[in-house]
Amino acid sequence: MASGLLALLDDVAALVKVSAASLDDVPTQVAKTTGKVSGIVIDDTAVTPKYVVGLDPSRELSIIWQIAKKSFINKVIFLGPAALLLGFFAPWAITPILMLGGAFLCFEGYEKVHGMFSPHAAEEAQAAGDVQVITPEELEKERVTSAIRTDFILSAEIVAITYSTVADQPLLNQIAVMLAVAIFITAAVYGFVGLIVKADDIGLHMAKKNNASTQKIGRGIVKFMPSFLKILGYVGTAAMLWVGAEIVIHGIPYLHHHLENLEHSLAQIPVLAWLAKVVACAVFGIALGFVIEKVIGLAKGLFKSNNR
Repeated sequence: MASGLLALLDDVAALVKVSAASLDDVPTQVAKTTGKVSGIVIDDTAVTPKYVVGLDPSRELSIIWQIAKKSFINKVIFLGPAALLLGFFAPWAITPILMLGGAFLCFEGYEKVHGMFSPHAAEEAQAAGDVQVITPEELEKERVTSAIRTDFILSAEIVAITYSTVADQPLLNQIAVMLAVAIFITAAVYGFVGLIVKADDIGLHMAKKNNASTQKIGRGIVKFMPSFLKILGYVGTAAMLWVGAEIVIHGIPYLHHHLENLEHSLAQIPVLAWLAKVVACAVFGIALGFVIEKVIGLAKGLFKSNNR
């Protein structure tokens, strides 16, 4: 009896040692995964600040917190377990789901580009009576809902890519890496976003100090932030098109092959190779977004005509 108990304890100790050795590799896997999702992280960071532009400054951090909290919950409670279950029962479904998310990002990116080059669209909609007057509270709720929806797609891409890097690892490792990535990326993205949206307040506070150098820096921050936010909006749109299109392209072997050939042809100049890939993806993203927008418009038209 005693020897059997000792043998069981030895087995438990060996299992603990194996698990500990496996978990020692988690930081390396987290770093590897973070590098792979860097494009999506840039997209998320660049896109989010626009959701608080024009709202009450006193509500900015509260709005960012709402989005961050929901982003973390989605990654940990919904997307993480879903990725594990799909990876076990239906690994073939992960790529099509990712492609749908990528197509959505292309559609949103195209709408933003279209808005940039069609500044009179809002005026035409207002003249046609299509603009709805809403309260600041309703606007905030609408912005938060829109931000969470976009973040959900980006979070799904992050979780799926994270899972793909640890799919051959033990289940405990998969869970540990996915949880660590969710915590690190959510904290990094929304911590930086919070800093961006409150930078003008920090600048105003510095401008009121007695030190001349501090005042100068503070005034410089206040003057720089509107231009920075505008540039960040362009970067966010470009990143949205790039990330969305690359996800779709990777799911289509023919297009993926040509994208790889483009990169390999410029491999001697890495920066140019990366830039060519980004531009090619962005152009493809705009084209795909245009097609999706037309299909949605046609579907809406058919739906209205059938209801008459």
